[in-house]
Amino acid sequence: MIELLIDFGPNLRMPHSKAMGDGLFEIRPKGKAGIGRALYCFVKGKRIIILHAFIKKSQATPQKELIIARKRMKEVK
Repeated sequence: MIELLIDFGPNLRMPHSKAMGDGLFEIRPKGKAGIGRALYCFVKGKRIIILHAFIKKSQATPQKELIIARKRMKEVK
């Protein structure tokens, strides 16, 4: 998944990546342990910063996880 993100950058779309608004994106890997999610952003051109990762247990992305990622995004920008 990370290689796809490197190759396509902000043009990577569903089902691999989803825009969450205000420059925050979600990469959507699946594995034996469950559905993982990593929230990331782009800074200074094509530099990718992974802000937060978690195992998804519900249909929607939990607000708590978004708050953590948005706080970290403010710190790196």
